[in-house]
Amino acid sequence: MTLSTLLLFIPACFALNMAPGPNNLLSVSNSTRYGFRTSCLAGLGRLLAFAGMIALAAAGLAVVLQTSELLFHAIKILGAAYLIYLAVQLWRANPETATQAEGTRASLPALARQEFLVAAGNPKAILIFTAFLPQFVDPAQGVSAQFAVLGAMFLVLEWIAISAYAYMGLHMRRWFAEPRGKRLFNRGCAVLLSGAASVLLMARRA
Repeated sequence: MTLSTLLLFIPACFALNMAPGPNNLLSVSNSTRYGFRTSCLAGLGRLLAFAGMIALAAAGLAVVLQTSELLFHAIKILGAAYLIYLAVQLWRANPETATQAEGTRASLPALARQEFLVAAGNPKAILIFTAFLPQFVDPAQGVSAQFAVLGAMFLVLEWIAISAYAYMGLHMRRWFAEPRGKRLFNRGCAVLLSGAASVLLMARRA
């Protein structure tokens, strides 16, 4: 791969990583509730889901998702349902209980699983990998090696995005220190997650 290709790929990729979405919103929410470090570690669940999608795209198995309307809609509905479930949980969360529970250790496996399920429940993600990454692959060179490099770079940039959104959430935590502020923030996140679920339900195959 040439340097010019990488110089085009990195900013375009990072723009995708930093785009507001349900997973990045989850990083903000987790950071306000459990802290910066926990939010970043929970993001490993997202990276695992994306790594699996990149592997599927590299193997050409994404064609199955593109051609199977039933499978696409099934994943889409399950993903939207899970986002709505998270939105309801946030809306009903008791901020006073959360304040009393501050400093307690959050369940990292549960938070990472949450990140994984939100990422895996978006069928458009794997289609992005199918449509986006191949644009930077030179068919005259080793395709598998190039896909591996691009995929690894995507995951590194995604990790930076996770950290950036978690850092943002850390500062919001100070702004919403009082129970009333936490309730407003939780319900704002709930509305945004519901909106993301609606967008996901309207998504169509590329």
